Amino acid sequence: MDDLRYPAGKFSYAGAASAQLRAACIHDIAATPAHLRTAVRDLGDGRLDTPYRPGGWTTRQVVHHVADSHMNAYCRFKFGLTEDNPTIKAYDEAAWANVADTARTPVDVSLTLLDALHQRWVVLLESMAAADFARTLQHPERGQVTLDWMLQLYAWHGKHHVAHVKMVKESK
Repeated sequence: MDDLRYPAGKFSYAGAASAQLRAACIHDIAATPAHLRTAVRDLGDGRLDTPYRPGGWTTRQVVHHVADSHMNAYCRFKFGLTEDNPTIKAYDEAAWANVADTARTPVDVSLTLLDALHQRWVVLLESMAAADFARTLQHPERGQVTLDWMLQLYAWHGKHHVAHVKMVKESK
């Protein structure tokens, strides 16, 4: 792997998705909490506080980041479904990873949050019609994006960060 930041590869948008691709993405989103929980299983505090790469976040920061990011994603889907091309709020992920709750909160709290959040999110995603995935959001940094783009991004995002945790778990 040439770039330790992307052990699962960089995100690539496949364009407007087929029903099969959407189902696969929803499956990936549904599976993220369990995959993340398995990846951190048996990691003590020392390993949880180990960066996945030089200059990278610790495993603990990665787990809490996934919860933070996916809470934002869920809300973005709700905004996209209930408003016309809403402008969504960006946030400073690195700053969020350094807020005191990240270091002080056990990872199990974020894992439990992800379990519940993803149950709701999957119900929402499975209730969406094909036309709903064409609805748009205005992202302050990325411009106009569709809910199809968001779906594919977050299916990748979970695998991306699970791969970071596995790097720590597999390192000596």
